[in-house]
Amino acid sequence: MSTILEVKNLTKKFDDNEVLKDVSFELKKGETLAVIGSSGSGKSTLLRCLNHLSPPDSGQILLEGININTPETDINRVRADMGFVFQDFNLFTHLTILENVMFGPLRVRRWSKDKARQIATAEIKTVGMLDKIDSYPAQLSGGQQQRISIARALALKPKLILFDEPTSALDPELTGEVLSVMTDLAHSGMTAIVVTHEMGFARSVADKVIFIDQGLIVEQGPSKTLFSAPQHERTKLFLKNFSGLE
Repeated sequence: MSTILEVKNLTKKFDDNEVLKDVSFELKKGETLAVIGSSGSGKSTLLRCLNHLSPPDSGQILLEGININTPETDINRVRADMGFVFQDFNLFTHLTILENVMFGPLRVRRWSKDKARQIATAEIKTVGMLDKIDSYPAQLSGGQQQRISIARALALKPKLILFDEPTSALDPELTGEVLSVMTDLAHSGMTAIVVTHEMGFARSVADKVIFIDQGLIVEQGPSKTLFSAPQHERTKLFLKNFSGLE
């Protein structure tokens, strides 16, 4: 598999607080990478740096070999190529489900209305929500809204998708439906980076896992290896906090 994303020595500060410290990793096409760590460790900041929602201070972000962390970067193109699924859905409340998913293809990709409608309908079907295509976000459960957020990201036909704790705002009984969609996408070959507290998903679905602590990558490697035989004491301590992973 070819390398689609390479991150080299990425750093990010907020005032005097260095949130990311010399972060480096790579992702191959078709892989799912899970990013785990305690709250406040820098996981979400990492995702926001990758698509410049929060521009990094230094380092390289190579998307298919091209450094996008430069002043010449077309930010809108980067954000289209890196779909983003937020914790709190971020759907437009005044638009129907179809209109929400069509928004990116129309406004960002500048595709025709017919093409945008065709693609949006297909992606809504992918996440199992075709029966809600004319509904509004307020008429949906949190799990259904998050599935539409995933469809919206897919409709841009991105090179990879960034998931920022996509189940953290959901009740436990709604988490499963979102993880099921994400699992199907991973098995279909979608390239993704997932910030998550769902250790079962990270262990069984992700190809690779990064464990971040206080802005540093403490350990990274194949998911089965990292969960079954972590090398660092900090990783072992973190994993012991999760039931079934002692």
